[in-house]
Amino acid sequence: MPERRTPHDDLVDHLVRSSTLTRGEAARVVLDVLAYFDETTEEFVRRRHRELRVHGLTNEGIFERIADELPHRAVAPPTLSLRQLRRIVYG
Repeated sequence: MPERRTPHDDLVDHLVRSSTLTRGEAARVVLDVLAYFDETTEEFVRRRHRELRVHGLTNEGIFERIADELPHRAVAPPTLSLRQLRRIVYG
């Protein structure tokens, strides 16, 4: 059975060549990173709130910290319609 190709095979290949990762490990790393960057703003805020509550922070401290973190966080862009994409390109 032939190996199934994915859109990120070039990145997986690069990781295999440039590290000690096996192909399976590199593929899992790529999927984990993509999932990390696929998190929406709302998902990020909810997750960070849960994480910081576990550490005993109060809401006041939690929301200040999240507000500080958000500008430095890559989050998934909103889903755009074809019309919105066209407007980005053509105004």
